[in-house]
Amino acid sequence: MRTSRTPSVSFPWATAGTLSLALAVAALPQRAPAQASPLFLQSIHRHTTLTSTVPDNGDVNPYAIYVAPVSAGKIRKGDVLVDNFNDDKNLQGLGTTIVDYHPTTKKMTLFAAIPRHLAPCPGGVGLTTAMVMLKSGWVLVGSLPSDDGTTKTKGPGCLIVLDSEGKVAGTIAGPNIDGPWGNVAVVDNGSTVTLFVSNTGFGVSAPTDSSPVVNKATIVRLTLSASAEKPPVVTNETVIGSGFGEQADKGVFIIGPTGLALGKNGVLYVSDAIGNRIGAIPDALTRTTSAGTGKDVTKDGLLQRPLALCMAPNGHLLATNALNGKVVEIDPATGKQLAAQWIDVDKAQSPPGSGDLFGIAMTPAGDGFYYVEDDVNTLVLGH
Repeated sequence: MRTSRTPSVSFPWATAGTLSLALAVAALPQRAPAQASPLFLQSIHRHTTLTSTVPDNGDVNPYAIYVAPVSAGKIRKGDVLVDNFNDDKNLQGLGTTIVDYHPTTKKMTLFAAIPRHLAPCPGGVGLTTAMVMLKSGWVLVGSLPSDDGTTKTKGPGCLIVLDSEGKVAGTIAGPNIDGPWGNVAVVDNGSTVTLFVSNTGFGVSAPTDSSPVVNKATIVRLTLSASAEKPPVVTNETVIGSGFGEQADKGVFIIGPTGLALGKNGVLYVSDAIGNRIGAIPDALTRTTSAGTGKDVTKDGLLQRPLALCMAPNGHLLATNALNGKVVEIDPATGKQLAAQWIDVDKAQSPPGSGDLFGIAMTPAGDGFYYVEDDVNTLVLGH
C-alpha cells in the first residue's frame, strides 16, 4: 500500500518576477480583502493506494467511481463502486464487472459480473464512467460496447439497471442513448430522480490515424420514478446539450464530453474534452431545449483534455486531465484556474500519468477524493 507520496501543486499566478511586486504592494496600506474560498487542493497532502480493481475474471481499465449513498444488499453506505471498461485481454468496450471497495474493512469484493450480451442493450456490454447508485438501492451503469476493442464494432449500448445484489433488473435504451459515456450528475429525491448523462456514440465510426471530429455528442436529462420495490422507470427525457465534439481514437477508444457536475442554480458543468474547455449549461434541471455546447467557463491553460469532473465542498470544480496526471481546481463563478496537483506521476507515460485518470468522486466527509489510476488498475485516495 502506497501511503506517503507527496503531491506536487502548481499555482498559475506564482511566476518568476512576481515576488518583488508582491512585497511592494504588501508595504502599502491595504483594505481587508473579501474572504475568498480556500483552495481545496491545498488540503490534499497524501495519496494512498487502497486496492487493486481487478476482479477474478481479469477485467482491467477502471473507469467509473461512485460512493454509495445508502446501505442496500451487498453494499454498505460509503462503499466505493468502481467499474471496468476492458476485459482480461485489455480490449476496450468489453469490460463487464463492478467491484466494491469497503473502507471499513479495507477489502475489495465483486459487486456485479454482467453478462457480455443483453438483448435490450444494443451491441453488448462495455462498462463506462456513467455509473450511479440511487437512494432506493438501484445501481445504473452505462455501456458503450465493442466486439474487437475499437469503435469499428461499437454498439449504441444502454444504461443497465442492477439491483443491490448486483443482478441485472432492466435496461434503459432508445434514440437519445448512444454510447452513454461520462460520469453521471444526479439529483436524487428518493421517489423522483434526475440524471444527466453524456452520449459520445452518435455518428462515430472506425478509428483511423486521423479520425474526424464529429460534433454530435449530447447531454440528456432523464427523469426517473424510483422505489425500493421496483426498478426505476424513465418518465421524461430531454436533450439539454448537443453539438459537443467526439472522436474515435485507436488508443483511448473514444474522446468526448466525460465529466458532469451540477452546481448552484441548476447549472450543469461539462468537461468538453475535444474543446479543451469546461462548459456550463444553464437551467439544466428545467430547460426544455438544448443549450448547444453551453457557455464557456474556462478553457486551455492548465486543462489538458479534461475528463472526470466533481464539485469540491468549497464550490470549486475539480477536473482530471487526460494528457497528464494532474487534477485542476477551477472557480466556476469566475472561470479562473486556481491550481493544479500532479496526482499520478507514473513515468511510464509521457507526460507522467497521461491517460490514467478517469473517475473522481469526493469522500462522504468532503475531506478528500477517490480516483483511479487505470495504468496500474488501482483505486487511490487523495487526502
